[in-house]
Amino acid sequence: MRIAATVLFAVLLAGLVGLAQTQHFPAVDVSSSQLLGALDNIVASGAKTGDTPIRMIDAGGYNVGVGVLYRAKGISPSGSSSHDKVTEIFELIEGSGTLITGGDIVNPQRREGTSELVSGVSGPGISGTAIQGGTSRHVSKGDVLIIPAGTPHWFSVVDDPIKLTVVRVDPGRVVTLR
Repeated sequence: MRIAATVLFAVLLAGLVGLAQTQHFPAVDVSSSQLLGALDNIVASGAKTGDTPIRMIDAGGYNVGVGVLYRAKGISPSGSSSHDKVTEIFELIEGSGTLITGGDIVNPQRREGTSELVSGVSGPGISGTAIQGGTSRHVSKGDVLIIPAGTPHWFSVVDDPIKLTVVRVDPGRVVTLR
């Protein structure tokens, strides 16, 4: 992981200290070989998009998880989304593209219930086919992006295949621990 992502994560956790109980929780390691292995598995499967959660832990009053995302080169097949209660922090470890945040989700469909996407990845929210309006930005290797809960987001175009690490902060504990 890059130093910037580590510092950002530490600052975010420091801001949540008030939510934590006095109980001490063990540190959890997620190795670069686990992250890269999960990305390699997505690419080897031939999928155009992938989201693999690796760990989700109880951090004392809230859950924190880490995983990886992959988006193949071209127009994004993954569509847009927003998560009701989960904030995501992305660090691009490879690739580049256009990320749109904010605006309105096109063809919104509510994600609820017990699907793996809801219970095991990013919690309840909305999925759609695109975003209308919003802020468009070019992102590339090394960039760190914070997507607050409730913020629509979408990689509309992928110039070079995107591989990224995602940290998910889940104060509502809506995602299953792993």
